[in-house]
Amino acid sequence: MFGYSLGELGSIFAMQAFAGLILFSVFVLMALGLAIIFGQMGVINMAHGEFMILGAYMTYLTSHVFQTYLPAGYPAYFFVAMAVAFIVSGALGLATEWLLIRHLYARPLDTLLATWGLSLIMQQAFRSIFGAREVGVQLPDWMMGALSVTDVIEVQINGLFVMGLTLIITGVVALLLFRSRWGLQVRAVVANRTMSGAAGIDTRRVDRLTFGLGCGIAGIAGSAFTMIGSTGPTAGQLYIVDTFLVVVFGGAQSLLGTIASAFTISQSQSTLEFFLTGSMAKVLTLLFVIGLLMLRPQGLFVLKVRR
Repeated sequence: MFGYSLGELGSIFAMQAFAGLILFSVFVLMALGLAIIFGQMGVINMAHGEFMILGAYMTYLTSHVFQTYLPAGYPAYFFVAMAVAFIVSGALGLATEWLLIRHLYARPLDTLLATWGLSLIMQQAFRSIFGAREVGVQLPDWMMGALSVTDVIEVQINGLFVMGLTLIITGVVALLLFRSRWGLQVRAVVANRTMSGAAGIDTRRVDRLTFGLGCGIAGIAGSAFTMIGSTGPTAGQLYIVDTFLVVVFGGAQSLLGTIASAFTISQSQSTLEFFLTGSMAKVLTLLFVIGLLMLRPQGLFVLKVRR
């Protein structure tokens, strides 16, 4: 920080804070699905990053279809791409739960190994279908450019769009969890799975829908990811560790904790990366999180549940 004036430091912190908000948006979209799955089912889904990349590839394919066959509708391609990403990732999530996960409940190590194997299979499938090179999408004209806040501070329009999308998705998930019959069943299963089953709730069906929804949200995160980075077969692995860190730090069963944790980690990483290397920023952030977890191992927020 030495060598900068107070005004320059203020501008740097403001720019990095906005960059952190974009990273925060991707973290939240990734962690929402993972927190729902891990919080309710106790499943450590190591393939969650690949479901995000599946959504990114679906966005890439949709943009290519619009460019080739519907060029006049290209400005609106992203909204179609989000729907496609959610449906494809969610459908694969439902199939994964039915074919694989449902046979491994109460066996966390086996689930971890199985989903890790699934992630390797999906990576190779991406590599075989789309190639090993990274691909990107061309943003519509209305997403290009930046808005000037001050003479030295600019914010990217596509970053603002990603943040707005994150707010909408988070709001929809909150409504589903706290204002719908399915959400009531999910919270009942989290509180006491045995009693919920005795009360007539089909816990297996709730688990399957929850896993599918979590994977679908990861697909939407993949759509958002295409706006800030290129897509490659192994890109999901770059975010899976940070996503688990967000979920554990915030409290696996708390929506508010997930949001607060994603904000804390993204802002610290973004600011530290300006003054240090990316690796050192991650190391310091990890040490900070480990220190807090030693003091509060249940995470920032925790729900009281019956076991």
